[in-house]
Amino acid sequence: MVVVICAELHWPTPTLHYYILKNILEKLVSRLTDLIANAKGKDPQLGADLEREFRALSSRLSFGLNFERHNPEAVELPRRPVRRGDKVHVLPPRGSTAKGDQRLWLVKAIHKTSKMAELTLLGAAGGESHTVALDDLVVVAEFRDTIYPGLVPTGNVSRGGDKPWHTVINGENYHALKALTWTHRGKVDAIYIDPPYNTGAKDWKYNNDYVEGDDLYRHSKWLAFMERRLLLAKELLNPADSVLIATIDEKEYLRLGLLLGQVFLEARITMVSSAINTGGVPRKGSFSRSTEYLFFVFLGVCKPLPQALPADWNPVQTKNKFILRWRLMRRDGTNAQRADGPNSFYPIFIRKLDDHAVFHSVGDAYYGSDLSEIETPDGCVACWPIRKDGSFGTWQNGPARLKELIKSGYAKIGPWRGKDTALYYLNQGERSKVERGQFPLIGQNPDGSIITDISDQHIMFVPSDLWRIPSHDAGNGGSRLLTSIIPGRKFPFPKSLYAVEDALRFFVTNKPNAVVLDFFSGSGTTAHAVKRLNKQDGGRRQCISITNNEVGADEQTTLREKGFRPGDAEWERWGICDYITKPRVEAIITGTTPDGQPITGDYKFTDEFPMSDGFEENAEFFTLTYETPVGVSYQTSFPRIAPLLWLRAGSVGRRIEELPVAGWDVADAYGLLVELDKATDFLNAIRRAGTPQIAYIVTDDERRFQALARRLPEGVEAIRLYESYLTNFAFENGDNA
Repeated sequence: MVVVICAELHWPTPTLHYYILKNILEKLVSRLTDLIANAKGKDPQLGADLEREFRALSSRLSFGLNFERHNPEAVELPRRPVRRGDKVHVLPPRGSTAKGDQRLWLVKAIHKTSKMAELTLLGAAGGESHTVALDDLVVVAEFRDTIYPGLVPTGNVSRGGDKPWHTVINGENYHALKALTWTHRGKVDAIYIDPPYNTGAKDWKYNNDYVEGDDLYRHSKWLAFMERRLLLAKELLNPADSVLIATIDEKEYLRLGLLLGQVFLEARITMVSSAINTGGVPRKGSFSRSTEYLFFVFLGVCKPLPQALPADWNPVQTKNKFILRWRLMRRDGTNAQRADGPNSFYPIFIRKLDDHAVFHSVGDAYYGSDLSEIETPDGCVACWPIRKDGSFGTWQNGPARLKELIKSGYAKIGPWRGKDTALYYLNQGERSKVERGQFPLIGQNPDGSIITDISDQHIMFVPSDLWRIPSHDAGNGGSRLLTSIIPGRKFPFPKSLYAVEDALRFFVTNKPNAVVLDFFSGSGTTAHAVKRLNKQDGGRRQCISITNNEVGADEQTTLREKGFRPGDAEWERWGICDYITKPRVEAIITGTTPDGQPITGDYKFTDEFPMSDGFEENAEFFTLTYETPVGVSYQTSFPRIAPLLWLRAGSVGRRIEELPVAGWDVADAYGLLVELDKATDFLNAIRRAGTPQIAYIVTDDERRFQALARRLPEGVEAIRLYESYLTNFAFENGDNA
């Protein structure tokens, strides 16, 4: 409509073009808004659907990455009990491999005696109804729905004493990320993700269906899927100093780069090419694939820190880039004539001692022309900045500065050639390398110049964006390593442990208490890498790993033929989290396989030791649950909310598992006050403990909450339950796309 109007208008002047079109569009938007409001009054669901589509269209960018958001994304929750008011799918009969009914039904009533549910078809004009056995229903959560998350502990392993606990969360990663918006908003130092590569080979699902290679909306579905999760990830990262690392291959790297640029507008983004299969994977009709890509998204002041890396990180650069470089003391090139720096024309007196030359003294600046009139100390020769053509030049430094350099060991003498002996010094950049420990001092030469260790293990630098590192090979550092840890259990394309470890190292070396998140954790490589980094420097970093319990496509068919469904114990035991991730995390800590045998083989590179040694770390496993606001407010959901309180307090020490009988309790990192008339006892306990970071206070009375908050010791954060929790997820509700 706008195009037609514009075509028929005769614009009076170019200056008015923008204002006339703007006026037309504003009137159009206003009219559409009125029509949507009317539609809401007659049919709330239709009105809401129209408004959502209108918002999606009106938010389209003139330039940049435009794609369909495919609302609503949905996920089935097989372990979630069916409640009245739930949206559900009707499952196919047991033993069938056919696809179930993908229409959404609303549960109107539940008959507990007969275990049947009365359903109404959502969106149907005729109000179609149905009565189905509860066992044949699965709850569906759409991504615009409000969810109130909880966590159920499913096991743990502890060898780390008072260290923070690593956590593994089994759940849909979008919902798990929403849970973390309450516990970790702005607290995450690094995110490492290896999302689905969208190969078209059943490597991921959208709305409970595998996205195949012939899907016309394959790429926009992937973008919508990723955008929702990246928007939540952005809320979790520390805006002042953090990094997001995402790996991808050639199928989506262009789209991912654009998407990251749109989600993280204020960030600096760079891409690294990394060889993960030196032999290459043959591909029909194309070049063999050996490379994948890593996007690094830098927030705030974040930047990669120089690391002690072997020289093979940068095979294309000359090695002298990574050694301590002594520069000729006589100035060469431009501005090297005596007239350019007369104050830097002076004698340097050296003498020979045994087989070596040593500094004797530094003379004053000389402005004359007869060098013989300068007295030379006995046994010494005078070195002057004489150029190759015999003209007078200058030294790089004045007399006073050179004396300081000699005293500090930053000046040295070359092989003895009398008055023509070459003299060298370290400039400011090279001196900085020494002063920050990049080149450790191991002694002094006879002339007083420093001796540094320049062996490969001490070469520190930030590499280029081309990585061809043997340890990053996905075969040796990924598949074969995983086979040693959990023998007989296969996982497709695990990352090299050392590749993930090295990528993170640039950003958490100076953060021994860093929080690292991986919400596509798969086999658990990121958690493994964080434990390796902790062992290398005694750090207390913690990793939060999120994965679902999806069963592989081939295994699904076999299990369905046997009459099993998602949610059944026999089905769930083959899921990624229960079959791969949790066993791996437990095995690497204990040093034993799931069968109780010592893990064979040694860790390589950086830190070499037997894998059977394990790690002195702690890890706890959880499954995400879905609570009701009533259950939260009336505290019947407390056992599932309790882990979130502990997570928000840093995942350290004891966890308060149940409502305290005394009306209050104080754990290592936080306290909980349930009965306000016990406030004095609670406050005294907080003061005695000395270490709690958070005080959770359960009350509906804002005035009393504020009064108690003012009485807490300095540094203890007061959080009102359950208002803070409920409000967070009410605000988080809605379509994030």
